[in-house]
Amino acid sequence: MNCSYDFVILRQLKAMKEEEKVILVNENDEQIGLMPKLEAHQKAVLHRAFSVFIINSKNELMLQQRAHHKYHSPGLWTNTCCSHQREGETNVEAGIRRLQEEMGFTTSLKDSVSFIYKAPFDNGLTEHEYDHVLLGEYEEDPVINPEEVVDWKWMPIEAVKHDILAHPEQYTEWFKIIFEKFYSYITI
Repeated sequence: MNCSYDFVILRQLKAMKEEEKVILVNENDEQIGLMPKLEAHQKAVLHRAFSVFIINSKNELMLQQRAHHKYHSPGLWTNTCCSHQREGETNVEAGIRRLQEEMGFTTSLKDSVSFIYKAPFDNGLTEHEYDHVLLGEYEEDPVINPEEVVDWKWMPIEAVKHDILAHPEQYTEWFKIIFEKFYSYITI
């Protein structure tokens, strides 16, 4: 790590600790509390999240490459966007909000499937999420937010499936799980 990278990570962690809270849930996705995002990832507490998948008319999936300064999974390829719902926000409202913040556009979304996963990271943090998969359609190129996304691409869904098998180290854990277990749900 270099000093500027360390500074960015520390700034992100401080901001997460002071501001953003995630919704803690039980295994039925019932809210049981709120917790600062960093603390939830330090303690591996189950919390609500979502993963947006945008598909175009050519049956291509819009992928994003996470920014290199992200506190976990930096530089990895993943679904169009993902994040956490805010208290009082529906899954679709949260997905539309983050799609605009990360990729610079909005479109209609629909709930598809949800699942629980747990993935520890090398930095001592753990994702333990009740993840809601949201689907939408879009034909244009995004206008990415460089604080969140370093690159993006359209990729045929079948090619994504094969590339994950050939190069699993290039993809986020939740994205690999979704493709392995819920491939048939990733259609519009």
